[in-house]
Amino acid sequence: MPDLDHVIVGTAGHIDHGKTSLVRAITGIDTDRLKEEKERGITIELGFAHLELPGGQQLGVVDVPGHEKFVKNMVAGATGIDIVVMVIAADEGVMPQTREHMEICTLLGVRHGLVALTKVDMVDEEMLELAQEDVREFARGSFLEDAPILPVSAVTGRGLPDLIAALDRLSRQVPDRPASTLFRLPVDRVFTMKGFGTVITGTLVSGRVQVGDPIMIYPTGITSKVRGIQVHNLSVNAAEAGQRTAVNFQGLDKEAIRRGDVLASPQALKPSYMVDVHFRYLASNTKPMKSRTRVRLHTGTSEILGNLILLEQEELAPGRETVAQLRLDAPVAVVKGDHFVVRSYSPVRTTGGGQVLNPIPPKHKRFRPEIVAGLHSILDSGPEQLIGFHIEAAGPAGVSFSDLRLMTSLTDKQLDSALQALMSNRTAIQVDKEARTYIHRKRLNELIAESAGHLQSYHKAFPLKSGMLKEELKSKFPPEAEIKIFNLVLNQMVKDHRILVEDKLVRLATHKVSLAGDEAGLRRKILALYQASGLQPPFFREVVETLKADPGQAKDVLLLLIEEGRIVRTKDDLYFDAAAIQELRGRLVKFLEQNGEITPAQFKEMTGGASRKFLIPLFEYFDAKNVTLRVGDVRKLRKG
Repeated sequence: MPDLDHVIVGTAGHIDHGKTSLVRAITGIDTDRLKEEKERGITIELGFAHLELPGGQQLGVVDVPGHEKFVKNMVAGATGIDIVVMVIAADEGVMPQTREHMEICTLLGVRHGLVALTKVDMVDEEMLELAQEDVREFARGSFLEDAPILPVSAVTGRGLPDLIAALDRLSRQVPDRPASTLFRLPVDRVFTMKGFGTVITGTLVSGRVQVGDPIMIYPTGITSKVRGIQVHNLSVNAAEAGQRTAVNFQGLDKEAIRRGDVLASPQALKPSYMVDVHFRYLASNTKPMKSRTRVRLHTGTSEILGNLILLEQEELAPGRETVAQLRLDAPVAVVKGDHFVVRSYSPVRTTGGGQVLNPIPPKHKRFRPEIVAGLHSILDSGPEQLIGFHIEAAGPAGVSFSDLRLMTSLTDKQLDSALQALMSNRTAIQVDKEARTYIHRKRLNELIAESAGHLQSYHKAFPLKSGMLKEELKSKFPPEAEIKIFNLVLNQMVKDHRILVEDKLVRLATHKVSLAGDEAGLRRKILALYQASGLQPPFFREVVETLKADPGQAKDVLLLLIEEGRIVRTKDDLYFDAAAIQELRGRLVKFLEQNGEITPAQFKEMTGGASRKFLIPLFEYFDAKNVTLRVGDVRKLRKG
């Protein structure tokens, strides 16, 4: 059984059926605050009250407007309610907004409630019986089919004790809210209070918040800190899921927040322009819904325009259900399992709704069997299957623990347990321990196979090169694959003895440089030229001309000699015999150890009189190799 302080009661019903009067009669609180509401005698905005039950507990009460023009306010108020009091006037019976409000409550997942048959002081007993029969027919097949129908009068007080007793009983039947470590509070009201600053109110739908906590406003990303909390007009240190909560903040302007925003911990949510959903198209619709229909999405306390993309058909018949993707004009911050309502763009009426399947999906192509099947499976999947689907669907980008929290609505403990099981059977591979990012084994194997293919093609195209640059191989990866996934692939391939990584080069373990007869001869000739020229070699273009070689073939052979360590490149087009460079290095180090420094003239003498075009590249080469350090016009031995 839940703590009764955590149960929210909401009204619903047609305009002028007595919702506000009934709330005032049982709570003593007038929920119509606005001057316009007083003058017109109708509820425009959401109203809030609280009710002490016979057992001493208090319920939060949300009073919603009944006029068709204010249905969007009604939907905002219905978010987070546990029990609905469907208000139907005995003298009018079931009316259009009665039916629409019932549809909205059903779509929002409300499963507990009762019918308050109001204004019974205005009808005789025969009329009352007819009204009750009308209500029974209306409720047939709905979640209110077996709900009590209570005749009441806010004027005479008839039936009010029975109504309160029924609410007391219903409150004890409401199941606990699903456990969640994610604090979320959709904002339904914002105002400024003298001495307190900006105050927001809303129903705390999950998690917990306490004074001093940092918060972030979604989707704007503005941050602040909780200065004070009230529940039922009493100051408290913390508020729990299911409570009507008022929060005020430090240094936050009223203009920075509005109805429809969501309060949560910093970086806990992830606003998205796309949402995968399970959508139910109401049977009361008169014609099929086509894909890409313009709609109004109501979720939490927000209303956002967008298009509904049907993923498995061109159009959806009334009364049918499907999986779809909402593509929105503005970002929305939701989590898996959130209920939503869809209303038509124009004329505005409720057409359907359902539950969020994936709050942060990629853009889907239509008629993809694996996507459609995967989304259908989300509704009934266990934690491991659900997480496995999302990790696989994330592809080479992988998916983080924080994103999985939104995609699954699991507690951190449940998520940890399922991930451990998936890692134990090697279905999920952890890419980054710090960010807790995971990739599916199937996706990792695909990247490994693709990498092997790229290397095979490279070796075939460049048989004289011992390997491919790591950066070049990384460029072949999907752009969404981060460097840690690339490194994971390389490490796994090394572990499996499929590749060898040498400095900046990668090659298949089976690859061996093989020279054709003419290439082997060219290699001997090039090496002999550089060995003979010592510290005053020709430019490479001169080597090509001298040997009358093909430039491309000669360059490949030269690069092979460099990779073998037989030739050293200094700069531009200048290359030296590696043995000559090593011998010079030995003499240079010995000279500096004995003399402390060397001048250009001394270095020229050491090289056998090499010209400036060789001396400067050689000096710069030894500087780059951390052998020497330039100080003014001389070089000194670099320490270490």
